[in-house]
Amino acid sequence: MKQHWYNYLWICSVLYFALGFFNILFAWLGLISFFLPLIFAIGKGSKGFCNRYCDRGQLLRMLGNQKGFSRKKDMPDWMKGKAFRYGFLLFFLTMFVSMLLRTWQVSTGAATLRETVTLFWTFQVPWHFASPAGATPWVAQFTFGLYSLMLTSAILGILTMLLYKPRSWCVYCPMGTMTQLICRAKAGDSDAEKKPMP
Repeated sequence: MKQHWYNYLWICSVLYFALGFFNILFAWLGLISFFLPLIFAIGKGSKGFCNRYCDRGQLLRMLGNQKGFSRKKDMPDWMKGKAFRYGFLLFFLTMFVSMLLRTWQVSTGAATLRETVTLFWTFQVPWHFASPAGATPWVAQFTFGLYSLMLTSAILGILTMLLYKPRSWCVYCPMGTMTQLICRAKAGDSDAEKKPMP
C-alpha cells in the first residue's frame, strides 16, 4: 500500500502526549485537533480532515493495519447508531464545558489550581504533572483539563481499535460527529450516515 505524507501524521499524536507528559503547557496544542476539523467542515463542507489528516485516525490506522493490533471485527450496531454517537457527543461536550467552567473559576479566584490529569474524568494519573513556574493559574488549569480530555479519548480510541476495526473510534468520535452535522447542514443532506473507516 502506497504511503502518503499524511499517513505519517500519527507522529504528531505521539509527540503531543510525550511533550505534554513532561511539560503540561504543550497540551494547548490539542486545540488544533478541535479547530481544524471544524474549519474544514465549515469551509469546504467535507470531512476531509477526519478522513485523511487526523493524526489520531492515522495513529489508529498505523497500529491496527500496519502493526496488526486490531481484531478487524465489525462494531456492534448500537455503537454505530445515532443514539450512541449523539449521546457520546453530548457527554463529551458536557465534560468540555465542565473543564471550561473549572478554568473560569480558577481565573476568578473562586477555585484553586488543580494540578492533576484524570482518565475518564475520574481516575488520577499517577504522575506529577507540575505546571511550569510562572504559568498563570487559569492557563495551567486549562491545560490539565485539555490533556485529560485528549488522553481519555486516545485511550478510548485505542481500546476500540483493539476490539474492532482500526479506525472504529472515527465512527463515534465527537469531532467527527460534529463535522458530520456541519457537512449535512451545508449539503442539506439529513440522511447521510457516518461510515466506519477501514
